Amino acid sequence: MREITVAVAQMAPLLTKVPDNLKRMGEMVEEICRAQKVDVIVFPELATTGYECGVQFTDLAERVPGASVNYLAQRAADYEVYVAFGMVEKTKVESTLYDTAVLIDPSGEVAASYHKIHLKGEERLAFRPGFKNMVVETKYGQIGLLLGWDLAFPEAARCLTLQGMELLCVCANWESPHSAEWRAYLAARAFENAVFVAAANRLGEDYTISFFGDSQIIGPRGEVYASFEENVEGYRVAKIDLDEVKKYREELQILQCRHPQAYREIVRMY
Repeated sequence: MREITVAVAQMAPLLTKVPDNLKRMGEMVEEICRAQKVDVIVFPELATTGYECGVQFTDLAERVPGASVNYLAQRAADYEVYVAFGMVEKTKVESTLYDTAVLIDPSGEVAASYHKIHLKGEERLAFRPGFKNMVVETKYGQIGLLLGWDLAFPEAARCLTLQGMELLCVCANWESPHSAEWRAYLAARAFENAVFVAAANRLGEDYTISFFGDSQIIGPRGEVYASFEENVEGYRVAKIDLDEVKKYREELQILQCRHPQAYREIVRMY
């Protein structure tokens, strides 16, 4: 058995208040890890800044690694835990911004940074899309990262699965009132790939958009390991066995029975 303990942290980031949001995230890491031994913690998308920042994203953007990453890296190292979270990243070209998911390892090093590929609505005005799906080999198993609307595209999770992903960490800002859509996508990605999904969705309101939480941990047959009964700030924890991924993939043959030669249309532009 390869049992690990995963937590999803549900919070309501304060718009543009990076120090306040980081402080809360650090407190949540401490609260979670002092209550029990945890191996992976997942926070929402753009957790350090909030969502509707508009042109202020340019001033809020940071490099990876940078101040925010370093702060959370120290918390990760203090408790020897992987931490995944969303932030806005700038590159060497200052005007190029990405909606980024960062995974920090238990030693406090950046294990991966993933740039959101599928930008929705006004995100396209603020960010440049990424172009590479990423699976990270960790001490426990293979972890994949997705951000928000990436979840709506089965191709994204399937690409990660074909790279060996066993645990999909989703950092999200999924809007109200689309909770049914959120739940359906989480279950579908778990079922169709026989993979564990740990999805953290934010709470609260920005200027025009509200968010509903409903963060979940789901197993490879769609079973809900942990969820929120109410849309409140906090966390949920579940113990999962990553060996179940291989078990169900062998049992169901969902990868072995694929016929890629019949899928040519899937890579054509619409």
